[in-house]
Amino acid sequence: MNCTVIVPLLNERIQLPNLLQHLRAVQDRDGCEVILVDGGSTDGSVELIRAAGLQMISAPRGRARQMNAGAAIASGDWLLFLHADTRLPQNAAKEIALVSLRDYQWGRFDLRICGDSLWFPLIATLINWRSRLTGIATGDQALFVRRDLFEQLGGFPQQPLMEDIELSKRLLKLSRPACIDARVKTSGRRWQKYGVLRTVLSMWRLRFDYWRGVPAEVLARRYE
Repeated sequence: MNCTVIVPLLNERIQLPNLLQHLRAVQDRDGCEVILVDGGSTDGSVELIRAAGLQMISAPRGRARQMNAGAAIASGDWLLFLHADTRLPQNAAKEIALVSLRDYQWGRFDLRICGDSLWFPLIATLINWRSRLTGIATGDQALFVRRDLFEQLGGFPQQPLMEDIELSKRLLKLSRPACIDARVKTSGRRWQKYGVLRTVLSMWRLRFDYWRGVPAEVLARRYE
């Protein structure tokens, strides 16, 4: 089994030193192909990536477009989509190999939120439980999928928000996801910046509005 890790990014200069170190370890230790997809950064991110010697391409801005562009040139049988502020567990590639032996076609990892808030462990637990019950995976959980199935479904839908949820819904019609106990670590910076309660309520409202049919374009403007 071989895996390609695809990372969309835009103006992530602050995150990049740690991210690039992490991706080099994933590449060297696990033998994964790594593709970073820049959406038009203006903060020097591109220069840092080039200096690090990791593979990078450019694509039109938008997480879905960027991830689809990375998938289009990937060589791995499995595609793993990683946010710039999320870090994989050390055994990520091994875990995917194990679930592939059990005939899973896609899946995600459990989540841990890093930060100072006492609410983060509870929020992460609720996200993980919700994902197990619904079969829906979010981008922070490092969604992975067989390349042939991803291509069969046409990749991520070309929408500015909720692309991970929409892809999960389409995948769920075909099979249940593998829910890996090993936890990815994701930054709690958004929760801390805007307030934990406010952020949670905002995310719930966005998801509810998407469920009831509010266009993703409208939700994206609200999110920004």
